[in-house]
Parts: sequence; C-alpha cells; structure tokens
Amino acid sequence: AAMEYAAVAEAAVEKLELYRRDSSGWRSCRNTGEVSVSWRPSTEFAGNVYRGEAVMAASLRQVWECIKPLPGEHRTKWDPNVKEFKIVETISDTVAVCRTTTPSVFMKLISPRDFVDVVLMKEYEDGTVLSAATNVEHPLCPPEPNFVRGFNYPCGCFCMPVPGEPDKTHLVSFFQTDLGGYLPQKVVDSFFPSSIAGLYSNLTKVVKELKV
Repeated sequence: AAMEYAAVAEAAVEKLELYRRDSSGWRSCRNTGEVSVSWRPSTEFAGNVYRGEAVMAASLRQVWECIKPLPGEHRTKWDPNVKEFKIVETISDTVAVCRTTTPSVFMKLISPRDFVDVVLMKEYEDGTVLSAATNVEHPLCPPEPNFVRGFNYPCGCFCMPVPGEPDKTHLVSFFQTDLGGYLPQKVVDSFFPSSIAGLYSNLTKVVKELKV
C-alpha cells in the first residue's frame, strides 16, 4: 500500500508540473494587489482548477516555513480554512497520508469538510520547493457523520526562487477541489477565488511577522 500511495503522489506531481508549464487557457477571475487568480476547467473532475500567483517579499525559506504541510506548523494558525491537519500514515521522509478538516465557511453556506490526501514534498535543483497533494482512501479515515467528505485533485504550491532577489519568492499554487455535498455551482465558483485571495493575503501578513 505504501508503494501505491507513493505512486499516486508522484502522478499528482507530474500533473502539477504540467499545469505550471502550460500557460494556455487560463482565464483571470480575480486580481488583488497581492495575488492574481485564474482558472480553467479541470480535466480531473466536473469543476475548475484554480491558479494563484504572487511574488512574496520574503525568502523562499520563510515562505516555505509557513506553507509546508506538517502538523503543528504555522498553517492551522494563519489559514482560517484549515481547522486541523494531522498525519495518518508516514510513507517515507517526503510522502505522508494526511487528513485535513475545515470549519464551516462562506457565511455557513459551506458546512465542515474533511479531506484525506497523500501529500508529497519535493525539492528541485534550482531551489524550487513543491508541496503536492491528491485524494486517497485510507482505512484509518472512513467518512465521519459530522463532516462532508471533499476530494482534492492534484493540487499544490510551488515556492520558486526569484533570480538575483533572495528576499523574494515566486509562489504559484493550484487548487482543484470537489467540495462534495450538494452545493450550488454559484457558491462553489465564488468561494474559490475569494478563498485563494484570502489565503495569499493571510500568508503575506504572516510572512511579514516572521521577518520581524
């Protein structure tokens, strides 16, 4: 089973590398001073894949420190969409199966969700770091009555160095999530762009605090 989880994670990485290289077909849907968000129809499920992109005024290590997918790290503190994050099974030093729970959001239109994903961390020769995730099933995580089970399709964040500017980080994130349940499409389509903008805004704040 460990091999299977690792293989699923590797396949997600390949998808994300493809998204990062392929700039065609993305349509802009939100531009704040902090992030530009675009989308295109997903090939994985009946929804959209969203892309968030920004240059952060912080070193790659500082940004990674905030977003790396490890329990007890900063993420649950600064990201209001993550209520709890725990490792269910460690597969290797770079791969783990994790469960994330989210609170009810969007004026309670979206009730609490849980997600079970295989998560992989990868470092590239140019210094880029990637955190990638996609949904899996795990015997220790059956669906629970008080959560709607959602499904992440290949999603993740690339933290990329900005050549010649060690105090900046180019952050590109991909979100591709079936929230499950019976949500009107309008709710889903307005939730993601605003959620991604909020995420980048919160990240910008917490990175500044770390620098102090």
